[in-house]
Amino acid sequence: MDTADLRTAHGSASPRGGSQRRRPPRRRIGRLLGLSAAALVLGTAGAGGWFYTRLSGNIHGAGVDGELGDNRPRATQGGENILVIGSDSRKGLDGSYGKDLTTMQSDTLMLVHVGGSGKWATVVSFPRDSWVRIPACAQGNGNSSVPHHFKINEAFAIGGSTGDTAKAAACAIKTVEQNTQVRVDHFMIMNFRGFTGMVNALGGVEVCPKQAIHDEKAHLDLKAGCQNVKDDQALGYVRARYSLGDGTDIGRIGRQQEFMEALATKAKAKLYSPKALYGFMNSATKSLTTDPDLAGLKPLYELASSIKGMPTDRITFLTVPNYPRERDVPSDKANVVWNPSASQTLFTALSHDREITEDRLKKAADRLPPAANTVRVTVLNGTGVPGKARETAARLSALGFVIAATGNAPGPAGRTTLTYPEGLAAQAGALAERFPGLEPARSAEAAPGTVTLTIGPDLPAPTG
Repeated sequence: MDTADLRTAHGSASPRGGSQRRRPPRRRIGRLLGLSAAALVLGTAGAGGWFYTRLSGNIHGAGVDGELGDNRPRATQGGENILVIGSDSRKGLDGSYGKDLTTMQSDTLMLVHVGGSGKWATVVSFPRDSWVRIPACAQGNGNSSVPHHFKINEAFAIGGSTGDTAKAAACAIKTVEQNTQVRVDHFMIMNFRGFTGMVNALGGVEVCPKQAIHDEKAHLDLKAGCQNVKDDQALGYVRARYSLGDGTDIGRIGRQQEFMEALATKAKAKLYSPKALYGFMNSATKSLTTDPDLAGLKPLYELASSIKGMPTDRITFLTVPNYPRERDVPSDKANVVWNPSASQTLFTALSHDREITEDRLKKAADRLPPAANTVRVTVLNGTGVPGKARETAARLSALGFVIAATGNAPGPAGRTTLTYPEGLAAQAGALAERFPGLEPARSAEAAPGTVTLTIGPDLPAPTG
């Protein structure tokens, strides 16, 4: 658990995706309102004329459909998915924080699933250190990036390399969709300029670190105990990482949720202070970019109202189940890998609009397959298309699997198969988890010491 908190301790996800402590239900709506930007529209239902028009006009709409291509997951039946991106663009900030950054970055990445025709919601956080495949993305200079593996937050930076917010959002959406097979219906982006403006308009937010915090990377120097923070101090507090807890992104996710809840709570308390409320909402809306369908106070208010009406025990906060990538690739001590089986359980539930609980996800996350670097794989090409074995082997190698050999299958393969000799059932299962729907089969003819992947025309792309 982090060494800093707000008024109460928060539950945080373990490195394997489990939860150390269930959050009090009454706190969940506050977090969701803050992080989904619903707090932007509090108190505006009865606002009229200039006030409403000015704030609504601040919101930027960015169309991304033309950048996403045709190879997208099918739409969820009965639910909607909103990708929430916290952008650490420093444009407009006067402080020295992050002054050397030259590209757009995504600091927070969450998928809000409003399911069951508005009866429940699941909020999924993606650790920014998640090691995933970044697809080819259009860039503002007319070029496209090359598909590769890296941290998930790089996608936003690739698309936004020339400052184009729409392309940044599109690359983030493509990356989330291709790694989860969950379709994104809407998106919201809030940048740092809006965050600090919101905090300052309310006169700051109180935090209560249990120990003094000295974090050079976050430009943060706080004493122990309760104190009011704003400007770069507030920004540093929600971004601090290396000086708190275990130094990973997992603990920071919980702290960010707590801070945003406190921010939303204080905004509610300022409903009858026109100056404070207007300053809060003006800063927020100026720094908010959404898809065209959400680009206005009315659609945001409708979204917030639907969430507000949900029972507290039907709003679930989850982090994608994960484990340190060092387990698969010993040289990588900085990133995390999604637990294949548990994350597939989560994403399948979302794509079919099925509610999933923390307990169910934890049970799935408790089982880990053998480490990828303990699995030797022989890849055979049965498609007749030159280079397929080498291409697939390269992707598996990037995931940590050991490639024993590549070659051509004895004849055309009508379908993709995965075979293994006696004693390697668990290793074959570890590989099969990367190919949804692929069932391993024991074979007396399988080469000893290796599992054999024979590629057919139906080979799905490996997850991760």
